[in-house]
Amino acid sequence: MFIAIAIILAIVSIAGAIMAIHHKKLSVAIIASGLVSLTASVMFLLLAAPDVALTEASIGSGLTTIIFFYALNKIRNNHD
Repeated sequence: MFIAIAIILAIVSIAGAIMAIHHKKLSVAIIASGLVSLTASVMFLLLAAPDVALTEASIGSGLTTIIFFYALNKIRNNHD
C-alpha cells in the first residue's frame, strides 16, 4: 500500500514540476510549485518524519507560495 501511495505522490509531484516549468501563466506555475512542496510534505509524513513534513508544509508550500503571489502582484502593479 505504501509503494502505491508513494508512486502516486511521485507522479503528482513530477506532473506539478513540469507544469510549473512549462505553463505560460505565472499564477498557475506558482500553484503548481506549491503542489510539488505539498506532495513532498505528504511523502515526508509517510516516511515517519512529521517535523520535516510540518516544516515543508508550512514554509515550502504555504509561506513560499504566498510570497511568490505577493511578489507577482507587486511586479504587476509596478509594471502598469
